[in-house]
Amino acid sequence: MRLKYPRIAGLVAWAILTATAGQAQSFSVVTGGLNNPRGLAFAPNGDLYVVEAGSGGNQYCHVGPTGPRCFGLTGAVVRIDLRRGTKETVAAGLPSLANQNPAAPALPGSSSTGPHSLEFQGQGNLYFTIGFGGDPALRELLVNDKDSMGLVARLLPNGAVRSSADLATFEVDNNPDAGDPNTGAPDSNPYGILALPGRRIVADAGANTLLEISANGDIRTLAVFREFRTAPGVGPFRDAVPTGVALGPDGAYYVGQLTGGPFAAGIARVFRVPPEGVPPGGTPEVYASGFTNIIDLEFGPDGSLYVLQIANPIPNFAGGALIRIAPNGTRTQINVPLSAPGGLAIGKDGTVYVTNNSTSPVSGQVLAIRP
Repeated sequence: MRLKYPRIAGLVAWAILTATAGQAQSFSVVTGGLNNPRGLAFAPNGDLYVVEAGSGGNQYCHVGPTGPRCFGLTGAVVRIDLRRGTKETVAAGLPSLANQNPAAPALPGSSSTGPHSLEFQGQGNLYFTIGFGGDPALRELLVNDKDSMGLVARLLPNGAVRSSADLATFEVDNNPDAGDPNTGAPDSNPYGILALPGRRIVADAGANTLLEISANGDIRTLAVFREFRTAPGVGPFRDAVPTGVALGPDGAYYVGQLTGGPFAAGIARVFRVPPEGVPPGGTPEVYASGFTNIIDLEFGPDGSLYVLQIANPIPNFAGGALIRIAPNGTRTQINVPLSAPGGLAIGKDGTVYVTNNSTSPVSGQVLAIRP
């Protein structure tokens, strides 16, 4: 399926109780003025790419989970030349849904939904997710643009954008929660992505699944992240909401958990999923726990896992935190002032790049942090 939108141009408790306090780190602003920036990825030539989820528009307005959402072609893919310090929009006019309720929580699905995460498979293969957030049947409200969201797209070397996999339709046909009184309704919001030889791995934050897309386009479920309580029989059920996905040094997939509301501190986890997936009905292995609202994660050159938390849920959705888990398990908070960070990528030299103000249509940034 061809997308017709591109225009080509030149909750975080200050971390974890077991984490040690880190020293202030050196950081700089790489670029600013971004429109709800989310995921980051390096191209093979060293350029850094970022997706903008966009600010919606004035089309197809409908009531969403936290207020009216309106559609527009304001999402984009931006290339940052770190050597020259320049940025360039390489694909514009991508689908975006934005919440028009200024009181909505400052979380990605509540502020705007559009391009969320991206990754290269070779110089000429850039794959990125375009979220939706809700029952795929509601895509009918987008009328002429109903097939533009809830999918994985591919940016070709000539600048054209093509749909690569319709994950929202897959959720309708393969909903793992069908029949569950709490989470049984179909829901799809493709978020984190890995692009690997012969396959792409996607965390669907709405479907609560980790999916594999083969080279021929077949989709299969690798893991299901079920609703949970903080302790057996204690408190309300929480939605899992998987977000970021990273390839570990051991070849397994590591998945971060945002969790759903009420957004309590310290209940988010990092899961480990073997490359063959979790058997149907099985439970993904918990690799690390005690986090709050994970939005992305990535392994560094030394094998450390960096976990990005988007916000502090108490008293409002503000702040953010970056946690480093060393190979020996030691956790350290990297002390950099963050506000709703939305994605990260790590350079070969260990520099950590983070999108900041990821829920702002005017003041989004990319920061470079040097641990």
